[in-house]
Amino acid sequence: MPWTTESIVAAAGRYLTPSYKNAPIVFARGEGPWNIAQDGARYLDFSAGVAVNGLGHNHPDLVAAIASQAGRLIHQSNYWHNEHAVPLAADLCDRFERAALACAGVTLQARAFFCNSGGEGTEAAVKLARRYHSRVRNRPRPGIVTVKGSFHGRTYAAMSATAQPKYQDGFEPLVPGFRYAEFGNLDSIAAQIDDTVGAVFIEVVQGEGGVCVPPPGFFRSLRQLCDERGVLLGLDEVQTGFGRTGTLFAFEQEGIAPDLLWLAKALGGGIPIGAVLARQEVAQALQPGTHATTFGANALVTYVGRVVLGVLDRDDLVGNAARMGDYLLARLRDRLGAHSRVVDIRGRGLMCGVQLRGDVPAVIGGCRAGGLLVSLAGTDVVRMTPPLIVDRSHIDFAVDKLADALA
Repeated sequence: MPWTTESIVAAAGRYLTPSYKNAPIVFARGEGPWNIAQDGARYLDFSAGVAVNGLGHNHPDLVAAIASQAGRLIHQSNYWHNEHAVPLAADLCDRFERAALACAGVTLQARAFFCNSGGEGTEAAVKLARRYHSRVRNRPRPGIVTVKGSFHGRTYAAMSATAQPKYQDGFEPLVPGFRYAEFGNLDSIAAQIDDTVGAVFIEVVQGEGGVCVPPPGFFRSLRQLCDERGVLLGLDEVQTGFGRTGTLFAFEQEGIAPDLLWLAKALGGGIPIGAVLARQEVAQALQPGTHATTFGANALVTYVGRVVLGVLDRDDLVGNAARMGDYLLARLRDRLGAHSRVVDIRGRGLMCGVQLRGDVPAVIGGCRAGGLLVSLAGTDVVRMTPPLIVDRSHIDFAVDKLADALA
């Protein structure tokens, strides 16, 4: 029996857990910023797999990298080295170190740990922060402050760090030690820090929380607070990393350097890979046997990561994200800024949110009916995270379709 759109949609409720609210579309292939369904309908992808497909769909360099490496070596255990994990780690650490020096005047040495996803990156960061204080500093400080509206993943520690009750409902008891403050509110964060707290974990721009941008100067003050209290500053750049906000790392726009940050999504262009980068003195906490992952750092995913970074550089996609992000925000504000249903239009680079009154899922459905894919962030924000390869014609199309859906 051929698996048609109708049969797949009908069978999903029988064979899949009801974890997702899938739209009744089955995609068969992609071309650049476009997704093509089984029935041939084309959709401009302004979700990009929730900021994963930075190079778009079916990028020739990515396809060639996967094919060539799959023909050489896909996976072996971490008992041995492969040809790509260390070179990718060296590239990422070098970029982190150079960014810290350029934007904050901070000289540091970094080390990398590879995993498979953003949620796993959060798990590793939690273990790293706690073991750093207990074994390197010999003063246990297991508490971690996160902020309301955050999203750090759905594994147990990551879910416990995520300060949104809807993600935690029914899964109690949560992992202990997490405290929640207000995003962008230094006094609120400071009030949560005592001698038992060893880290603050925060997104530079909140993604799932509604594309929330911090107030000017907030992160500089937060960095100073962490230094004064002897607390690590950990940045979740799973969604904002690799050019999404117009710089390679979003922290570069804040003039600070974190003690650790974790990344995923766009690093693999659709292939599962995550990375935690930490200052060398912090990274020392993960000695042999303290943390590991079976699939992390295998030859296929790390080679793909190297190719993705190379394409970002060669094609100036980070610069394109900055330019097209400015254009997208300007077009949204010009076309929709005075609309009676629009509460706010905000974002950085190609990570934009349009906050609306009324039935936002209906607007997202209207966009989809018009051939535009966007996603919901928070409860009332239409989120746009297109591939970094988009041009003005794609943005014009997207803004027109969102305006049509609002009308």
